[in-house]
Amino acid sequence: KKKTVSFSSMPNDRKINSTAACISLMLEGCELKKVRSNSRMYSRFFVLDADMRSVRWEPSKKDSEKAKIEIKSVKEVRVGKKTPVLRSNGLSDQFPDECAFSIIYGDNYESLDLVASSADVVNAWVMGLRYLVSYGKHSPEAPGTGHPSLRTSWISSVFDLADLEKSGRIPVSRAVQLIKALNPGMKSSTIELKFKELQKASERPGTEVACDLFVEAYCELCTRPEIFFLLVQFSSNKEYLCVKDLLMFLEVEQGMEGVTEEKCLEIVSKYEPSKEGREKGYLAIDGFTRYLLSADCSIFDPQHRKVCQDMAQPLSHYYISSAHSACLLEDNFWGRSDISGYISALGLGCRSIELVLWDGPEGEPVVYTSPSAASCVPFRAVVGLIDQHAFTASAYPLILCLVVRCSAPQQRLAAQCLRKTLGEKLYLEPPDPVASYLPSPEELKGRILIKGKKLPPTCEDSEGEVSDEEEGWELARRLGQEDREAPEGGGLRRVRLSRELSELVSLCQAVPFQDFESSRRGQHYWEMCSFSEVEAGRFANECPAELVSYNKRFLSRIYPSPMRIDASNMNPQDFWKCGCQMVAMNYQTPGLMMDLNAGWFRQNGACGYVLRPAIMREEVSYFSANAKDSLPGVPAQLLHLKVISGQNLPKPKGSGAKGEVVEPYVCAEIHGIPADCAEHRTKTALQSGDNPIFDESLEFQINLPELAVLRFVVLDDDYIGDEFIAQYTIPFECLQPGYRHVPLQSLAGEPLPHATLFVHVAITDRRGGGKGHRRGLAGRRGRRVREYTSTKATGIKAIDEVFRTATQPLREATDLRENVQNALVSFKELCGLTPAANMKQCILTVSTWLLHSDSAPSVTLNLAEQYPPMEAQGPIPDLLRKVLTAYETMIQTSRTLIESADAVYGKLIQAQQAGMDFHKELHRIETKEGLRGRKLQKALESFAWNITVLKGQADLLKHAKAEALDNLWQIHNAGQSCGIGRNGSASPEPSRLPAPLEPIPE
Repeated sequence: KKKTVSFSSMPNDRKINSTAACISLMLEGCELKKVRSNSRMYSRFFVLDADMRSVRWEPSKKDSEKAKIEIKSVKEVRVGKKTPVLRSNGLSDQFPDECAFSIIYGDNYESLDLVASSADVVNAWVMGLRYLVSYGKHSPEAPGTGHPSLRTSWISSVFDLADLEKSGRIPVSRAVQLIKALNPGMKSSTIELKFKELQKASERPGTEVACDLFVEAYCELCTRPEIFFLLVQFSSNKEYLCVKDLLMFLEVEQGMEGVTEEKCLEIVSKYEPSKEGREKGYLAIDGFTRYLLSADCSIFDPQHRKVCQDMAQPLSHYYISSAHSACLLEDNFWGRSDISGYISALGLGCRSIELVLWDGPEGEPVVYTSPSAASCVPFRAVVGLIDQHAFTASAYPLILCLVVRCSAPQQRLAAQCLRKTLGEKLYLEPPDPVASYLPSPEELKGRILIKGKKLPPTCEDSEGEVSDEEEGWELARRLGQEDREAPEGGGLRRVRLSRELSELVSLCQAVPFQDFESSRRGQHYWEMCSFSEVEAGRFANECPAELVSYNKRFLSRIYPSPMRIDASNMNPQDFWKCGCQMVAMNYQTPGLMMDLNAGWFRQNGACGYVLRPAIMREEVSYFSANAKDSLPGVPAQLLHLKVISGQNLPKPKGSGAKGEVVEPYVCAEIHGIPADCAEHRTKTALQSGDNPIFDESLEFQINLPELAVLRFVVLDDDYIGDEFIAQYTIPFECLQPGYRHVPLQSLAGEPLPHATLFVHVAITDRRGGGKGHRRGLAGRRGRRVREYTSTKATGIKAIDEVFRTATQPLREATDLRENVQNALVSFKELCGLTPAANMKQCILTVSTWLLHSDSAPSVTLNLAEQYPPMEAQGPIPDLLRKVLTAYETMIQTSRTLIESADAVYGKLIQAQQAGMDFHKELHRIETKEGLRGRKLQKALESFAWNITVLKGQADLLKHAKAEALDNLWQIHNAGQSCGIGRNGSASPEPSRLPAPLEPIPE
């Protein structure tokens, strides 16, 4: 990999941790690149005047009175490439987004576009300018003077409590402990060093520190500039958030719904450390940092901490957390059998455990995996353990996969042990012959199912012969324990099975796999096959659609290749993408594959069952697991991920010889269907200590969100080989938007105390199909390049005529959605926002421009109307006119969508239902038409494609209409809260808006 570094012109000892520090830097001035509309860049020295009323630059051809911007004329300060000049193609790739900012000023809304050497410099200028714009109308006094801030008062009160002798000084050791208690995770050595620095600078050495020095040390050590910058962005009250500011932050940035002022006061009282702040309802920097680090602000959606999926579907519609050789603590062949491995796997929500039964020396069956008799575990001890722990982590069914390698007499003892120990938990009811699918996890709650071989109905003896599977024999073969030869001429090995053990098997009868056609015609829903990873991998590559279709009705279990003698793991995603429910993992082996498995099963309350994507469950659906682009009927999404900083990163294991310095970088990986698999990395943060700043934006297109997993990996950049520091894996569907902390884990999946990554997450829809826009954003598309999803010919005239009726509604549905999407992107760009912004942010931005000017043009939102027009009184500047035009286009396209959606939706669903009417007759029609071989396969594929496209496009249209209604609600809500709305009553709920047209009956 090419080694990249981040650069910064900010002196290493200078920490921007207050508005005063920002303004101090601006008063000193620094070099910035000024970007002109012709895309040329010029280096200029920018400085804030001593009276803090203007920003000047030099050299300039203009006279000194013109080469300046007055603070009072500034309308807005934008971070990133948010103006047409900075977005122009000639410049876009020359500097990173986080190094650019723009000042929008004057009555004509002109923009001064600037590029800094680093994100730190940008943050300082933007923070300082926003502060001056907010408070410039009052007499400009140097920030930090006069009345002590909430924070200073609170830190001083903490010092006073620690000053037991009331001498005004406390020992350095006590001061270090105090700061460490207030900021867990910080190293004592870092705090001690800071006190030495400050004592030296103030020429006050000694073993004690005074209050002012303690306050200074705390502020320098415990202020995270990136969080302070965020606070100032939303604050209307200098250096803290009032209740209204916090409410705005939670709604607009964190995407929270239904936030009330009461909820905000709860947050303040829970996280604000100062008594005065709690009483006044203010959240200062320390309380805000605590809140952002808390479980209440987790990146993991709290909804998924409990069971939140439909658990009433057939068992075959779920991924099931499965263990292979769960009892092992080390590797497969040199490991030791240990009973605690079972407790660990069950505690992690594992719902399928493999037990290989061998003849025990005491006449009782044992579970063991090495030839040493000392390493075996009695079968009854394992069953007792399972009885005790089966349902501690999950109430849903547990599947015991029995691989029988013991004699018939010991099998009888095993069966008696299972019946006696598990009792009522054991599921023994025979399968319902009338049903077509397995019962649901909900119906099987608290039950234990036995997966194993069953004697044929013709066998009436107490034991009989059944075919055996390959699984489990490789071990015996390697260790010289095999005493059964494979039959001549290949074929399946036969083993003796006792009736007692056979009778315990009900819904999970193990049968050998022949081929997909035989299974389609003759396999019962209660029969299941096990595949080695090699065999399943071949099917996944050669016939993925058939494997997906097979898994709609039948359970399949994938076990690791016997060649994995080191107990390494296969990639579960290779099989999940084909719908395989039970991918057996070696739980004892940490690493990427186990991270994916553990991360995936964290969702749905970590109950061990995850509902598969709808496209894999529907009886008729087209899904190619190896698709390289977006899928028909599944809305692709864009993940905008900003990796901001890291906190308390540990050193890589065994890196003591490398000294103290860690130079980390972050890799973000998406695992899912092949079209989604991608990896991006940040620059390396050099000489950054334990708390590096990355400040880098990454972007991913996700075509099948329901199957995607995001993995963060932190690595130490080293020429010899990058070393692992930490990781965290989370299903895409569990991500929460906004500013979040990622709780990092070790290689073994254990939490690393206080080690986090600070990130910003935004998810936007990429509608319209086709390849992603070059910038990866839902960019504008002209009509000429618009791509329409269409149906495919099946070659059967009657069926094709039905699907042909949907051609026009499909085009209309795409036009309705894309017209709104394009209008939204244009409006957001003119507001200086990204496509990830919501409508409330747009309206608030426009209102901010209007309120920050004494000679503001009068623009209002008429909230009396369902589709509120934005009206201007008198002349308005060109930029504002463009914004108003874009808003009008967005409102009109939304109106057309809302009023036409139901009729188009009705036509799509009608065509889909008419197509489904042919489904039951499909095989008869194929025979009549004489379709066979490749033609038959193509006809079936096209039929499934058409059904999937019609349902998917209808769902997308329904979703787009709901979103358009929500945007109207946001406009009403924002219009009232920011003061530019008029004639508004209480903001309407989306459901209270007048109902759009009903579907037109055909």
